[in-house]
Amino acid sequence: MSLQDALTAVADPVRRTILRALDGQPDWSKACGTFDLPVTKATRSHHFAVLRAAGLVEQRDEGPRRLNRLRRKEFDVAFPGLLALALREER
Repeated sequence: MSLQDALTAVADPVRRTILRALDGQPDWSKACGTFDLPVTKATRSHHFAVLRAAGLVEQRDEGPRRLNRLRRKEFDVAFPGLLALALREER
């Protein structure tokens, strides 16, 4: 995880929407297709790839669904306070 990747990931409002939707949810309970996002499927995939590369989200396939987990603890160790700030920003 690099600081640049982390800042790039949390800078985008669509990615912050994804992070907020995962915040407080049980791990592996939210599939990619269940997010209400104003973007195409391809753009949605790109946003998830950026979040994975930054270390914010982990994904696993379960049958036809791709489930997500917010890596809050791991990200907070690397960048204390950054995720909390990004999640709080638009509430």
